[in-house]
Amino acid sequence: MHNRLNQNDVSNRINVEDADQVRDAVIAMYAARYPGADFAPLARAFNDVKALFEGNFPGYLGCDTLYHDARHTLDMTLAMARLVEGHDRSHSGAEALGARRAALGVVIALLHDSGYMRRASEAHVENGAIFTKVHVSRSADFLSRYLPTIGFGEEAEMAARLVHFTGYEMDVDDIKVAEPKDRLIGYMVGTADLIGQMSDRMYLEKCREFLYQEFVLGSIARETLPDGREVVRYSSPEDLIYKTPGFYEYVARDRINRKLGAADRWAAAHFDGPNLYQTEIDSNMSYLREAIESADLNRLRRTCYSLSRKSSKAA
Repeated sequence: MHNRLNQNDVSNRINVEDADQVRDAVIAMYAARYPGADFAPLARAFNDVKALFEGNFPGYLGCDTLYHDARHTLDMTLAMARLVEGHDRSHSGAEALGARRAALGVVIALLHDSGYMRRASEAHVENGAIFTKVHVSRSADFLSRYLPTIGFGEEAEMAARLVHFTGYEMDVDDIKVAEPKDRLIGYMVGTADLIGQMSDRMYLEKCREFLYQEFVLGSIARETLPDGREVVRYSSPEDLIYKTPGFYEYVARDRINRKLGAADRWAAAHFDGPNLYQTEIDSNMSYLREAIESADLNRLRRTCYSLSRKSSKAA
């Protein structure tokens, strides 16, 4: 999509930097799919998450992680809603996920990275990226406490497990979810997390400028093992970029297809045509491979930015 604006989603119609716009798009989509359902709790969740990222949620500081910012959360949340809608436009009656699971899935998506947020008592922590290795467990804790406040108390424990489909603290096969429909929500939220970020128009530049620094802070780029040995996964921002095609092919794509039930297929059902997420991912990966083959990473020249730098209380 040659004329896609940096701030827009893969359809180039929705500004994924605007929480209100994404909220309205998701609720309109769901209202059409589930006539008569009450989505007031979902609207509240969008407003609460906006406050959380901006530093206006009680007990929390604003988001200061540059890669995992509000835009990423809103982008992947929109993708999540589309996967659910695509599934339920293809299934009816008892086979559909239904309005309540649809709403729950979106709330999980909205809070899947809440674990990066520093609590008010953690002001001494340099940056939320310090929590990279445990952020999903922290998100699960946030969900379990938050969901009862919007009428999803019965699902809180299960949702705290489903958020682990977005991370690597637990192997997908070890996440215990008895109900197949609930497990499908987990597959979808994990898939949305991947396709949302990798289809971002500034994805490549964000990896170089922002994600590497988060990996440094979170002891992912370099890690000292208990026996004192150092493991170097990414030696520099450029090294991360060079390894990104391999990550996509052998980690992300494999995870989506094999571990997450190929749930991305429901995006094509939603769009009633090509999967626009895959189209944009393919474009990013093709451009990156050309840059690598020409040994010219200066071709990654889009100016990227993070909404976290706009948070007045992020520091």
